[in-house]
Amino acid sequence: MKVKNNIILALDVMDIDKAITICDKVKGQIDTIKIGYPLTLAVGIECIKILKEQFNFQVICDYKVADIDATNEKIAEITYNKGADGLICHGFVGEDSVQACLDKANEYKKELFLLTEMSHPGARKFLQPNAEEIAKLGVEMGIKNYVAPATRPERLEIIRNIVGQDAYIISPGVGTQGGSAKETLKISDAIIVGRSIYNSNDPKKAVKDILS
Repeated sequence: MKVKNNIILALDVMDIDKAITICDKVKGQIDTIKIGYPLTLAVGIECIKILKEQFNFQVICDYKVADIDATNEKIAEITYNKGADGLICHGFVGEDSVQACLDKANEYKKELFLLTEMSHPGARKFLQPNAEEIAKLGVEMGIKNYVAPATRPERLEIIRNIVGQDAYIISPGVGTQGGSAKETLKISDAIIVGRSIYNSNDPKKAVKDILS
Protein backbone atom coordinates (compact mmCIF):
# COMPACT_ATOMS: atom_id res chain seq x y z
CA MET A 1 0.00 0.00 0.00
CA LYS A 2 1.44 3.34 -1.07
CA VAL A 3 0.37 6.37 0.94
CA LYS A 4 0.51 9.91 -0.44
CA ASN A 5 2.93 12.12 1.52
CA ASN A 6 3.41 9.21 3.94
CA ILE A 7 0.53 10.44 6.09
CA ILE A 8 -2.71 8.68 7.05
CA LEU A 9 -5.60 10.63 8.57
CA ALA A 10 -7.15 8.90 11.57
CA LEU A 11 -10.72 10.08 11.13
CA ASP A 12 -12.05 9.45 14.64
CA VAL A 13 -15.03 11.76 14.43
CA MET A 14 -18.61 10.69 15.07
CA ASP A 15 -20.53 12.54 12.38
CA ILE A 16 -20.47 11.75 8.66
CA ASP A 17 -20.96 15.38 7.61
CA LYS A 18 -17.99 16.43 9.71
CA ALA A 19 -15.97 13.55 8.28
CA ILE A 20 -16.83 14.62 4.74
CA THR A 21 -15.98 18.26 5.47
CA ILE A 22 -12.56 17.34 6.86
CA CYS A 23 -11.82 14.97 3.99
CA ASP A 24 -12.79 17.61 1.46
CA LYS A 25 -10.29 20.04 2.98
CA VAL A 26 -7.33 17.63 2.95
CA LYS A 27 -8.10 15.54 -0.15
CA GLY A 28 -5.26 17.10 -2.13
CA GLN A 29 -2.72 16.22 0.56
CA ILE A 30 -3.72 12.70 1.55
CA ASP A 31 -5.15 9.66 -0.16
CA THR A 32 -5.52 7.30 2.81
CA ILE A 33 -7.74 7.48 5.88
CA LYS A 34 -8.03 5.25 8.92
CA ILE A 35 -11.48 4.84 10.42
CA GLY A 36 -12.25 3.12 13.68
CA TYR A 37 -15.12 2.41 16.00
CA PRO A 38 -16.12 6.05 16.69
CA LEU A 39 -17.19 6.74 13.09
CA THR A 40 -18.31 3.19 12.29
CA LEU A 41 -20.54 2.83 15.36
CA ALA A 42 -21.96 6.34 15.03
CA VAL A 43 -22.66 6.22 11.30
CA GLY A 44 -22.59 2.57 10.26
CA ILE A 45 -20.13 0.54 8.24
CA GLU A 46 -21.45 2.10 5.03
CA CYS A 47 -19.19 5.05 5.89
CA ILE A 48 -16.42 3.09 4.17
CA LYS A 49 -18.29 3.19 0.87
CA ILE A 50 -19.35 6.82 1.30
CA LEU A 51 -15.81 8.08 1.81
CA LYS A 52 -14.24 5.85 -0.82
CA GLU A 53 -16.74 6.84 -3.49
CA GLN A 54 -16.70 10.54 -2.70
CA PHE A 55 -12.94 10.99 -2.36
CA ASN A 56 -11.40 7.85 -3.87
CA PHE A 57 -9.46 7.33 -0.64
CA GLN A 58 -7.82 4.15 0.50
CA VAL A 59 -9.56 3.13 3.73
CA ILE A 60 -7.88 1.23 6.56
CA CYS A 61 -10.32 -0.01 9.19
CA ASP A 62 -8.79 0.16 12.63
CA TYR A 63 -11.01 -2.36 14.38
CA LYS A 64 -8.09 -3.88 16.30
CA VAL A 65 -9.66 -7.27 15.73
CA ALA A 66 -8.94 -9.47 18.76
CA ASP A 67 -11.26 -12.43 19.12
CA ILE A 68 -11.29 -16.15 18.44
CA ASP A 69 -10.59 -17.23 14.89
CA ALA A 70 -14.24 -17.87 13.95
CA THR A 71 -15.29 -14.40 15.08
CA ASN A 72 -12.27 -12.72 13.51
CA GLU A 73 -13.17 -14.38 10.22
CA LYS A 74 -16.66 -12.86 10.31
CA ILE A 75 -15.37 -9.38 11.19
CA ALA A 76 -12.77 -9.49 8.42
CA GLU A 77 -15.31 -10.80 5.90
CA ILE A 78 -17.74 -7.97 6.59
CA THR A 79 -15.02 -5.31 6.62
CA TYR A 80 -13.37 -6.29 3.34
CA ASN A 81 -16.73 -6.99 1.69
CA LYS A 82 -17.83 -3.44 2.51
CA GLY A 83 -14.83 -2.04 0.65
CA ALA A 84 -12.02 -1.63 3.16
CA ASP A 85 -8.54 -1.69 1.65
CA GLY A 86 -6.93 -2.66 4.93
CA LEU A 87 -7.79 -4.01 8.37
CA ILE A 88 -5.83 -3.79 11.62
CA CYS A 89 -5.79 -6.80 13.91
CA HIS A 90 -4.14 -7.52 17.25
CA GLY A 91 -1.40 -10.11 17.41
CA PHE A 92 -1.61 -10.97 21.10
CA VAL A 93 -4.57 -13.27 20.48
CA GLY A 94 -2.29 -15.72 18.70
CA GLU A 95 -1.64 -17.32 15.34
CA ASP A 96 -5.03 -18.94 14.74
CA SER A 97 -6.94 -15.70 15.28
CA VAL A 98 -4.53 -13.68 13.15
CA GLN A 99 -4.59 -16.33 10.42
CA ALA A 100 -8.37 -15.99 10.13
CA CYS A 101 -7.94 -12.30 9.27
CA LEU A 102 -5.01 -12.98 6.98
CA ASP A 103 -6.95 -15.60 5.03
CA LYS A 104 -9.74 -13.09 4.37
CA ALA A 105 -7.25 -10.40 3.37
CA ASN A 106 -5.72 -12.79 0.86
CA GLU A 107 -9.14 -13.87 -0.38
CA TYR A 108 -10.13 -10.27 -1.09
CA LYS A 109 -6.60 -9.31 -2.21
CA LYS A 110 -6.51 -6.60 0.45
CA GLU A 111 -4.08 -5.63 3.21
CA LEU A 112 -3.82 -6.86 6.79
CA PHE A 113 -1.91 -4.80 9.36
CA LEU A 114 -0.63 -6.59 12.45
CA LEU A 115 -0.66 -4.41 15.56
CA THR A 116 2.50 -5.04 17.57
CA GLU A 117 2.45 -2.24 20.13
CA MET A 118 0.15 0.73 20.74
CA SER A 119 1.15 4.36 21.20
CA HIS A 120 -0.52 5.24 24.53
CA PRO A 121 1.27 4.98 27.93
CA GLY A 122 -0.81 2.02 29.09
CA ALA A 123 0.62 -0.14 26.28
CA ARG A 124 3.87 -0.40 28.20
CA LYS A 125 2.37 -2.74 30.79
CA PHE A 126 1.01 -5.60 28.71
CA LEU A 127 1.66 -5.03 25.01
CA GLN A 128 5.24 -3.80 25.11
CA PRO A 129 6.64 -6.91 26.84
CA ASN A 130 5.13 -9.05 24.08
CA ALA A 131 5.47 -6.76 21.07
CA GLU A 132 8.67 -8.35 19.80
CA GLU A 133 7.16 -11.84 19.88
CA ILE A 134 4.10 -10.51 18.07
CA ALA A 135 6.33 -9.02 15.38
CA LYS A 136 8.22 -12.32 15.07
CA LEU A 137 4.90 -14.14 14.73
CA GLY A 138 3.94 -11.82 11.90
CA VAL A 139 7.19 -12.51 10.08
CA GLU A 140 6.69 -16.27 10.48
CA MET A 141 3.18 -15.94 9.04
CA GLY A 142 4.35 -13.92 6.07
CA ILE A 143 2.60 -10.70 7.10
CA LYS A 144 4.00 -7.63 5.34
CA ASN A 145 2.21 -4.76 7.15
CA TYR A 146 2.61 -3.68 10.78
CA VAL A 147 1.52 -1.02 13.26
CA ALA A 148 4.12 0.25 15.75
CA PRO A 149 4.23 3.42 17.89
CA ALA A 150 5.60 6.82 16.91
CA THR A 151 5.63 7.80 20.58
CA ARG A 152 8.51 5.44 21.38
CA PRO A 153 11.08 5.60 18.55
CA GLU A 154 13.37 3.14 20.30
CA ARG A 155 10.59 0.56 20.33
CA LEU A 156 9.69 1.36 16.75
CA GLU A 157 13.28 0.70 15.70
CA ILE A 158 13.27 -2.68 17.47
CA ILE A 159 10.11 -3.68 15.61
CA ARG A 160 11.64 -2.51 12.32
CA ASN A 161 14.72 -4.64 12.92
CA ILE A 162 12.52 -7.69 13.49
CA VAL A 163 10.15 -7.30 10.54
CA GLY A 164 12.83 -6.10 8.14
CA GLN A 165 13.23 -3.20 5.76
CA ASP A 166 10.85 -4.66 3.19
CA ALA A 167 7.94 -4.67 5.63
CA TYR A 168 5.50 -1.73 5.64
CA ILE A 169 5.07 -0.02 9.03
CA ILE A 170 2.47 2.62 9.86
CA SER A 171 2.82 4.52 13.12
CA PRO A 172 0.20 6.25 15.28
CA GLY A 173 0.99 8.86 17.90
CA VAL A 174 2.30 11.80 15.88
CA GLY A 175 0.97 15.18 16.96
CA THR A 176 -1.27 15.28 20.04
CA GLN A 177 0.41 12.24 21.62
CA GLY A 178 3.84 13.78 21.11
CA GLY A 179 5.39 11.70 18.34
CA SER A 180 7.59 13.46 15.77
CA ALA A 181 6.69 13.04 12.11
CA LYS A 182 10.26 13.63 10.96
CA GLU A 183 11.84 11.19 13.39
CA THR A 184 9.16 8.56 12.91
CA LEU A 185 9.51 8.58 9.13
CA LYS A 186 13.18 7.74 9.48
CA ILE A 187 11.96 4.31 10.58
CA SER A 188 8.31 3.96 9.53
CA ASP A 189 6.79 4.11 6.06
CA ALA A 190 3.81 6.26 7.07
CA ILE A 191 2.54 8.17 10.06
CA ILE A 192 -1.02 8.16 11.42
CA VAL A 193 -2.34 11.52 12.61
CA GLY A 194 -5.78 12.20 14.03
CA ARG A 195 -6.63 14.93 16.50
CA SER A 196 -3.97 17.38 15.31
CA ILE A 197 -5.81 17.43 11.98
CA TYR A 198 -9.50 16.83 12.62
CA ASN A 199 -9.64 19.13 15.68
CA SER A 200 -7.84 21.91 13.83
CA ASN A 201 -9.66 25.00 12.60
CA ASP A 202 -7.63 24.60 9.41
CA PRO A 203 -7.08 20.89 8.67
CA LYS A 204 -5.26 21.64 5.42
CA LYS A 205 -2.72 23.83 7.21
CA ALA A 206 -2.42 21.25 9.98
CA VAL A 207 -1.37 18.60 7.47
CA LYS A 208 1.11 21.01 5.90
CA ASP A 209 2.58 21.86 9.31
CA ILE A 210 3.00 18.20 10.19
CA LEU A 211 4.84 17.51 6.96
CA SER A 212 7.04 20.62 7.12
